[in-house]
Amino acid sequence: MKYDIVVVGAGFAGSVMARRYAEEQNKRVLIVEKHSHVGGHAYDEYNSDGILIHRYGPHIFHTNNSAVWKWLSRFTGWHEYQHRVLSYVDGQLVPMPISSETINTLFGEHLTVEQTQEWLRSHAENIPEIRNSRDVVLANAGSAIYEKLFRNYTFKQWNKYPEELSPDVIKRIPVRNSRDTRYFTDTYQGIPRNGYTEMFRKILDHKNIQVLLNANWFDVEDGIRFDKLVYTGPIDRFFESEFGELEYRSVRFEYETLHDREYYQTVGTVNYPNDYDYTRITEYKHLSGQKIEHTTIAREYSSSEGEPFYPVMNDRNNALAEKYRRQSEADTDTIFIGRLAEYKYYNMDMIVQKALQLPL
Repeated sequence: MKYDIVVVGAGFAGSVMARRYAEEQNKRVLIVEKHSHVGGHAYDEYNSDGILIHRYGPHIFHTNNSAVWKWLSRFTGWHEYQHRVLSYVDGQLVPMPISSETINTLFGEHLTVEQTQEWLRSHAENIPEIRNSRDVVLANAGSAIYEKLFRNYTFKQWNKYPEELSPDVIKRIPVRNSRDTRYFTDTYQGIPRNGYTEMFRKILDHKNIQVLLNANWFDVEDGIRFDKLVYTGPIDRFFESEFGELEYRSVRFEYETLHDREYYQTVGTVNYPNDYDYTRITEYKHLSGQKIEHTTIAREYSSSEGEPFYPVMNDRNNALAEKYRRQSEADTDTIFIGRLAEYKYYNMDMIVQKALQLPL
């Protein structure tokens, strides 16, 4: 069979693009997905203990883009959820991102919001040129916060210290002049009511879309005829690492179900910047709102081996990725979209927005 469009990857980028081609242009679409499931890294499932877990780490959908929220809401209702994160530092739990509450807890202060702004100004360092992630933190909050919350956590996550990473890596973590302890402040926030996987199944439930699971594109491409390709995998793999391999970070998850308690921690995620080998623990019941007597937690260990999750943004990789991007622009029969295909860090809503706005 010949297809109008072949989409490599059934995550956000691939699924939205597939639906648009099928629905807006009546194109015959084939999705080729290497996993045994749709949803990409947003895939979730009920474990054997009845807890809805996210297999590739916590995914909290948040956006200020009403068009993105409205489009996804065609395929799911939402469980309203405001994500909160604590960091275990100096034997106590402090709120993240940095706010008045963080500073008051961490340093034993009793600052008002206005006093917090002055505290941050007085501790911030004068950095004439922001060259790396370390500079970002020092210029916004100073060395004490940098050492307690960012330096070691960044190394555990990336196997690189902040001065070895581009500013964009830490720019995603805001410093707030308020007492707001929510991790995100977007207008729209939540978890798909019946899970991400069910949402993706509905997005792909169209007469013009066929899904091929457990299939590596590079193993099957010679046997498939098509007019246009949408590619969401690693860009260097597409070009057979012609310019060299890009660097990615992966994550290993260690799950544990605790039958002797209803909850393990007070919030969805607790970071461990300085203690233990894992970077964070997520307790998924907080995210789903499930009412059940036991609970499941997941400890996360960052790794250089395994399935690629995150592009490693530094000078070497950025320069190499730019070579691949220029190469991709010359391929007029292929659309490269997504975190791995563009070697850029995107939040989920940014991917959906791009996939909705991209000319077909």
